[in-house]
Amino acid sequence: MKTDNKRIAIVRLSALGDIVNSAVVLQFIKQNYPNATIDWVTEEVFAPLLEHHPLISNVYTVNIKNLKKTKSLSDFAVTLSTLHNLGYYDYIIDMQGLIKSAIVARLIGKNTYGFDKNSTRESLAAFFYKSTSHIAYKENVVKRNCFVVSDALHFTITDEMLLTKESVFPKINDIHLKNEKKNIALIIGASWESKKYPKKSIVTLCNTLKENCYIIWGNEKEKEDAAWICEHSEYAKLTPKMQLFELVSFISNMDLVIGNDTGPTHLAWAQNIPSITLLGPTTTRMIYETAQNIGIKSPSHVDINKIDKNDFSIKEIATDTILKKAKELLNGF
Repeated sequence: MKTDNKRIAIVRLSALGDIVNSAVVLQFIKQNYPNATIDWVTEEVFAPLLEHHPLISNVYTVNIKNLKKTKSLSDFAVTLSTLHNLGYYDYIIDMQGLIKSAIVARLIGKNTYGFDKNSTRESLAAFFYKSTSHIAYKENVVKRNCFVVSDALHFTITDEMLLTKESVFPKINDIHLKNEKKNIALIIGASWESKKYPKKSIVTLCNTLKENCYIIWGNEKEKEDAAWICEHSEYAKLTPKMQLFELVSFISNMDLVIGNDTGPTHLAWAQNIPSITLLGPTTTRMIYETAQNIGIKSPSHVDINKIDKNDFSIKEIATDTILKKAKELLNGF
């Protein structure tokens, strides 16, 4: 255990699922550096998820997406100034491995750590790091996240540590749900259409499970789909719009989460809640599978170096396959 007071900056700008899968490292850093100050730099939209975390001292935000749109020199100058003024860090760890995140890390300071040129899709990112770590890009994303941090900080994160981890995020809100039936969250959204399981099939899941099936949505189009599902199943319940920290508390009170390969589904693993992740154009590399957190992959072949966003094979996952696994998880395997 290291007892010195280190200042550590984590750079993980996006996206929600990646931030969820990255934040597990916080508890392991604190186990090894109990007196460390840990700050996190992220895209503005994801800050609410991290701001309530007891192991993070400060959350700093950038708005790279907006800068790309506006190309505003004044906004760029503000971003540069913010990053330059964060102060000295003993370790600045880029967990994202993209050129944009590597530049952000280097603007913060010189003590940068990240993936080497053979461990990430954007090999030029390695140019901005003082030290690098090698782990194959094809490896599980959670293990990659853990490795780049633990390698930089000179300790080890084992599978046993991941299997016995504490919940990654704190529960801020008290959630009161009906408990005469099992409470199941169904995550219907995703960043691409091809990652979404068909809404008609979700109706079938709800009508067959006959439990309290809460339909989680994130934007107006998803809300329309969620409302349609609720119209066609008496067991489906439309959830209200939730902030990210509210979503954490809601997911943490579920008996099971079923969803696409997207951030809210990954929250189930983070919070030690049973889950089924449905995968079409992506693979189980994106999740950390356990006895209670499983992935069901469609029959398509996936090239992780060139994801096919037109792969709609998720539609081929049979509802019977999902139902069988769901019943096993609800009954304690």
